[in-house]
Amino acid sequence: MLLTQLWRQLPFFVWLVALWMLLWGQFTWVAFFTGLIAAIFVTRVFRLPPVELSGRVDLWHGVIFVGEFVLALVAGSLTVAAQVLDFRRQPGTAIIAVPLVTDDDLIMTHTAVTASLIPGSLIIETDRDRRILYLHVIGVRSARDVDRQRESVQRWERRIVMAVGSRAQVAAVRAVGPTRGGVA
Repeated sequence: MLLTQLWRQLPFFVWLVALWMLLWGQFTWVAFFTGLIAAIFVTRVFRLPPVELSGRVDLWHGVIFVGEFVLALVAGSLTVAAQVLDFRRQPGTAIIAVPLVTDDDLIMTHTAVTASLIPGSLIIETDRDRRILYLHVIGVRSARDVDRQRESVQRWERRIVMAVGSRAQVAAVRAVGPTRGGVA
């Protein structure tokens, strides 16, 4: 039982060590061992409930996610830059609610972080019980723009589920069907 629990938490433990090394900007044995000590300290002092991973990784959908994310970063940066430099009009803003399909905390977190990292939108609140993300977005001038933003976040959720979600989550997002933009 304890060994199974430790095995499930191994990816997060490894991530803490890697994060430590990234924070210090050193990939040395000293940084590794101090990161190991820090990870042991953090996981023992700040006990969190274990996060259940699906155990499923679809590399093809993962590559698609990363590629589209990089493209969205570039497109979002250019769009925000154009909005800032257009002195003729102010970019419209809105706060929108985006309902999600899955009720998994990890998928919701990944979706929220992905949406926030793309320039032009920021997660301001999450309603875990009702599975809703609230975003502040810029560049909104019409109801159509709001719908496009909402569909964009729902597509990110779908991409993440297809890449790392459980089989039940994949079935749930497939049952809902693709958003208007469509994701395979």
